[in-house]
Amino acid sequence: MNALSPSASSRPAIRPFNPCFSSGPCAKRPGWNLAALSNALVGRSHRSPEGRARLNEVIVRSRKILGVPEGWRVGIVPASDTGAVEMALWSLLGERPVDVLAFESFSALWAQDIVSQLKLDNTRVLKADYGQLPDLSEVNWAHDVVLAWNGTTSGVRLPSGDVIPAEHEGLVICDATSAAFAMDLPWDRLDVVTWSWQKALGGEAAHGMIALSPRAVERLQTYKAPRPLPKIFRMTAKDALIEGIFKGDTINTPSMLCVEDALDSLLWAESVGGLEGLKARTQANLATVAAWVQKTDWVSFLAEKEEERSSTAICLRIVAPWFLALERDRQMATVKTMLSVLDKEGIGFDLASYRDAPVGLRIWGGATVETADVAALLPWLDWAFALVVPA
Repeated sequence: MNALSPSASSRPAIRPFNPCFSSGPCAKRPGWNLAALSNALVGRSHRSPEGRARLNEVIVRSRKILGVPEGWRVGIVPASDTGAVEMALWSLLGERPVDVLAFESFSALWAQDIVSQLKLDNTRVLKADYGQLPDLSEVNWAHDVVLAWNGTTSGVRLPSGDVIPAEHEGLVICDATSAAFAMDLPWDRLDVVTWSWQKALGGEAAHGMIALSPRAVERLQTYKAPRPLPKIFRMTAKDALIEGIFKGDTINTPSMLCVEDALDSLLWAESVGGLEGLKARTQANLATVAAWVQKTDWVSFLAEKEEERSSTAICLRIVAPWFLALERDRQMATVKTMLSVLDKEGIGFDLASYRDAPVGLRIWGGATVETADVAALLPWLDWAFALVVPA
């Protein structure tokens, strides 16, 4: 392996202004600083009129930007997107058979929880390797269907809403944590949608959001799950929806600092053109990486089909023959060495692929990441890779 010194390859001239490329928590919006939190309702109860108003404003602005249809309920829930998904699974599943699409780490986790924790025997897990989607023609839409819209750890996304029938008997539960505020979601074909503040808007962690269609609300009110539900999962009381959850009366105590930060992110999103502006920014990031991949012989997209390629969780494989010939632990060590150089240089942080995914790189391309920073990063990746190429 080459000696790790700047002289091993020509150093790029331009550095990213913001070196944060983590896939969660993600880069803060451009221009963010702590002054954005100066009006946070700290030291006050979240159940005060002012606290509820702030929380409800997050709900109102979120549903407007995302285009959530009238008649849907949107609420803030504990434990980030994981809490929101688990709340949906534990509260809604069991009335019908379940199909789960498992094609990356988190969707595989939902499948494991449904089979091993909820112990629903009438569950089919439709699997695919990283970089692929399961065969969607195998899905039985008369079943309840659990899916991730975008694979945060695989860089693969559903290509369009057309893959879901407009009329379906079961509920479609969609983990959209790395898709919301970055991609179109087919609200007319979904029934439960979850996301968190820490992804596409660069908010702080620990809080999730859940959106329920009228069909999902009806299920909650008419189906009693055959299992105990912890308080933080309960959306009904005496067979009626707890409406306060969807007006800012949260189940547990939220951080009002995080709430203020979420509002700041939403106001920024509105300032760049709402969902259309956010989508344009993330698509520009993907296009920049795609142009680089096309001319670079040592790297390729993990997603095998262009129409299934994520614009937020941009996952890349290293395809140099010498690298592919290494055992996995050697591959991991090589990438760690490469990325540690970029870390020390302050060029790019948190660029390794997810721990369970194929060894490679992952660049967050959400709207809070400036395309100029992505463009500046890529020559540095070439530079760092050249440092680890065997002599």
